Amino acid sequence: MIHFTDITGLASSAIATTAIVVRLPGMARLRRTYLALLAGMVMVAALVPFGGLPLAAYVRGVTGDLSITSLVLLMLMVRCLFAPVRTPSPPGGGLEWGSDSGRYALQCLIALAAAGLYPMALGFGFFDPYRLGYGDPWLMAGLLAVALAAHSRRRPVMALAIALAVLAWSVGWYESGNLWDYLLDPLLAIYAISALVKRGVQYSLKPRDNTH
Repeated sequence: MIHFTDITGLASSAIATTAIVVRLPGMARLRRTYLALLAGMVMVAALVPFGGLPLAAYVRGVTGDLSITSLVLLMLMVRCLFAPVRTPSPPGGGLEWGSDSGRYALQCLIALAAAGLYPMALGFGFFDPYRLGYGDPWLMAGLLAVALAAHSRRRPVMALAIALAVLAWSVGWYESGNLWDYLLDPLLAIYAISALVKRGVQYSLKPRDNTH
């Protein structure tokens, strides 16, 4: 009998594999019809049993179960490749991953949370914030405040990721009973920190207009 955790784990691994393939150099030049066909083929191939297990299961064995936040972002990343071209929405106003300000805000939040969580959880410091994930009311209140602020600031992706993570945790979707495992995972942290470093390097190399 397949469990909810297995469904999410295999789905996230399959979507991650698809996202990596369709974002390889040169893929963006393909017509959207071909890109959608390629994505569908990769998704099916990742879920077809090979040697007793699907490719997604092998990927899952390496990466572990990704967080709900990772799953939301992966789905939006793949979705935005096939979304029809339309008039740009206000910054952060659309439920899409193409909004630069919304993406930057979420990357900052993930990086800050990871920087505070993982070192302390490994013993660096006198407090372990990982324990808060077992239903601490202060963490729940903080997440509610962040979600409401994100909604008011037109950052629906951030609010959606928090809401779905809390909902999945409340029904025990994963084997873990800790909310942090629904909100964050090491690969998501590496992605967010790397994206911010890349952004900082690009900004530092950007030509300055010194004219007055």
